[in-house]
Amino acid sequence: MSNAGKDVSDWWATDIIDMAPGQIRLRGHPIEELIGNVTFPQMIWLMTRGGLPTPEQAKLLECALVAAVDHGPQAPSIAAARMAVTCGLGLNGAMASAVNMLDDVHGGAGEQAVELYGWIDDVMKDGVGLDQAAAKMIDRWQAERTVFVPGFGHRFHKPEDPRAPRLLGLVDAAAADGVVSGRFAEIGRAIQKILNTRKGKPVPMNIDGATAVVYAELGFAGQLARGLFCLSRSVGVIAHSWEQMNQGGRNKGPTPPAYRWSYTGPNPIDGQT
Repeated sequence: MSNAGKDVSDWWATDIIDMAPGQIRLRGHPIEELIGNVTFPQMIWLMTRGGLPTPEQAKLLECALVAAVDHGPQAPSIAAARMAVTCGLGLNGAMASAVNMLDDVHGGAGEQAVELYGWIDDVMKDGVGLDQAAAKMIDRWQAERTVFVPGFGHRFHKPEDPRAPRLLGLVDAAAADGVVSGRFAEIGRAIQKILNTRKGKPVPMNIDGATAVVYAELGFAGQLARGLFCLSRSVGVIAHSWEQMNQGGRNKGPTPPAYRWSYTGPNPIDGQT
């Protein structure tokens, strides 16, 4: 190959896919061998991590993905998708509108929780006890980042988010079978205990905190945890978008037309300036 040709072929370098006429290999695996033999969660792991997980690891990953698919039209991402459909966008546009809203505040807490769990785990490796390490890193997080502890607290689900204990129970079972260590589940529970004590009331672990336990146990990086949440929530997005398409409606805003916003600017009619 000429240097010019190599310049072109090296413009994008990837370990992910090798493709030629009649041949597709993903991470070295011929696609025809993957089809019918590998589940979608296993495929996600293969593509993002480079190797195939055990069936038990894949099952735990699948549980986290299932848990986060939807949280109703009041969730900003779902609402945005439904509004987008009523404005004439197709499924791809609606899904893009929704996923673009899954940033630091809405959708990013899972990534942040994995990071916080990692801080606590690192301190414990230096011989600090679990409760002390958790309290110290909660303080650090609130001092350096935000008063909101990622993965904990919920506007609707009080005193408990029903998804969290189910996922933690599955992590416990996986830990008992030697699939994962279980230490991040312990970290998550320690954070919850400290927050409950400090607030004087239950501060439930939410879906971000629970899935972050799973992703940390399985060794996913924090940024991948956010990407996995986007993949999971996309299932709910496409379902709501399709439903809205079939329901119809045009130019639906965030509230019914009879409701108005609160105007706080000047009102010349009343002589206000």
